[in-house]
Amino acid sequence: MHPSSAQASRDRPRFSRFRLDRLPNGRCRARVTLSWSERGRVTGDAEGMASPSGELRCAVQACLQALAQGVPDAAFDVLGVKAIRAFDANVVIVSLGIRGLVGGPRLVGSYLAGENLARGAALAVLNAVNRVITNPRES
Repeated sequence: MHPSSAQASRDRPRFSRFRLDRLPNGRCRARVTLSWSERGRVTGDAEGMASPSGELRCAVQACLQALAQGVPDAAFDVLGVKAIRAFDANVVIVSLGIRGLVGGPRLVGSYLAGENLARGAALAVLNAVNRVITNPRES
């Protein structure tokens, strides 16, 4: 294994906490905390519509906010997020674009979410960006 790959593997973001609050005004607020062994903890917050699809998107945005704090040069756009029922289980699928690459490759992540779909959406983001964040391209 290349030394930079070993370093990246040790400093992979870990999912620490998730919270979703439904607000009285018909909106929701998500908070995602990620931790790195060498960078510490970062928290991302987002607010959106309190609807099934709005809560998923809010969770994705909160996770991307946390990632942006931990890895400032990584910027992603949400192309889509969807919860589906497959094989008798709830699965959340996230599609992300790399900001600045028009027509570039999409990053897709999924997570077997159980009943907490919003939390599953945040974890699907980490699954989508895992290889990009863990093994950045060498110059």
